[in-house]
Amino acid sequence: MSRCCAAILNIQRCTRTVSKHAVTTRGTTWLKRSEFATNSPHPQRLSTIAQPTLDKEGLHITDACVSQIKKVASPEEFLRVLVEGGGCSGFTYKFELDTEIQEDDRTFEKDEIKVVCDEDSLALIKGSLIDYEEELIKCAFRIKNNPQSSNSCSCGVSFSVDL
Repeated sequence: MSRCCAAILNIQRCTRTVSKHAVTTRGTTWLKRSEFATNSPHPQRLSTIAQPTLDKEGLHITDACVSQIKKVASPEEFLRVLVEGGGCSGFTYKFELDTEIQEDDRTFEKDEIKVVCDEDSLALIKGSLIDYEEELIKCAFRIKNNPQSSNSCSCGVSFSVDL
């Protein structure tokens, strides 16, 4: 059995729902994608699984982000995500702890923490993943997989969009 087929079987063992077109594991839906490898000894096998499907209108919060917010925020604080003009690519991501929700804010919750974003900023980052990364030289909240971003700087702090 090929590695790809073994991976699919392992996923199917821990799933709640398996269908012809998707596999749902622990609340995340993974779409099955068929690919035929021309150099594969078994080109008839369907073998790969695509990226998880995400809500394209909201923000998605990772477990690492939840854990870090719980460590640094008081119970009444939440993480505010902003987009401001500037940076080397045109727009800059900004994160801050806040206690006041404004009229034009949208709130996203996971495991009893809140991430809040104003409507203007959300239009530029909707569908993105909010993560927390620890690297050798810095630890920071990050925006990942921004579907609105056409280009970003190498540090991941600024980005541009095609309007």
